[in-house]
Amino acid sequence: MRIHFETIHNHLIVKLDGELDHHTAEEIRAEVDKEIDNNNVKNIIFDLEGMHFMDSSGIGVVIGRYKKVQKLGGQAGVINMNNRVERIFKMSGLFNIIKRFDNKKEAIEKL
Repeated sequence: MRIHFETIHNHLIVKLDGELDHHTAEEIRAEVDKEIDNNNVKNIIFDLEGMHFMDSSGIGVVIGRYKKVQKLGGQAGVINMNNRVERIFKMSGLFNIIKRFDNKKEAIEKL
C-alpha cells in the first residue's frame, strides 16, 4: 500500500494505491491521523484511483477518519473509485456518510 497526501486549504486529499486490508490498516490509520492533526485540516477526500481491494479493516479506517473530521466540524468525500471498491462502499453503507464526487476540484468546492 502506498499513500500520498496533499493539503489544499483545509482539505486533506489522501491518495491510496494498493490494498487497504488488515495488513495495512493500522499503518494507514496512523499516517492519516498524523496528517489531520499536523495540518489543521477540516475535510478529508479519499482518492481511491489506485486502490484495488478493501476489506472490513479498510472500511474501519475510512469510518474512523470520517468520525475524526466530523468532530472537527468537517466532512469526508471520495473520488476516483473503481467498480470493485464502489461495490464495497455500497454494500457497507459508506455512501450514507461519505459523499462521492467526480473529481478533486468538485470535492473541494462542495465539501
